[in-house]
Amino acid sequence: MNLYHCSIDLVHEAKALAFANAVDQWMAYLQERGTVRDWRLLRRKLHLANDACRDFLLEVEFDDMIQLDSAFRVLGEKDEEVERLYEGVSNLIAHVDVGLYRPFPDPERAERMALI
Repeated sequence: MNLYHCSIDLVHEAKALAFANAVDQWMAYLQERGTVRDWRLLRRKLHLANDACRDFLLEVEFDDMIQLDSAFRVLGEKDEEVERLYEGVSNLIAHVDVGLYRPFPDPERAERMALI
């Protein structure tokens, strides 16, 4: 499993519930296409975070790098529905930081370490 981690601040005039709805539509579409395992949208609570933490956290789970690549391929399609759904999310975002994570130690590494 791989976890694509997106730390997000919205544009000033964006409504949080509109953003959540747009993310739900986009992620549901990607799940229907089989390019996303699961996802969750979280919002910072009570502003309990330092300045490096953005307001929203979107975590998207992928089974493997092949599935992640297929999600990016969907984004590259010349399709009105894809463009509408993606723009519905991206137009509300002012800043985003992303990272790709995996469970650690991963099963392959744990198996190798067990042999030592």
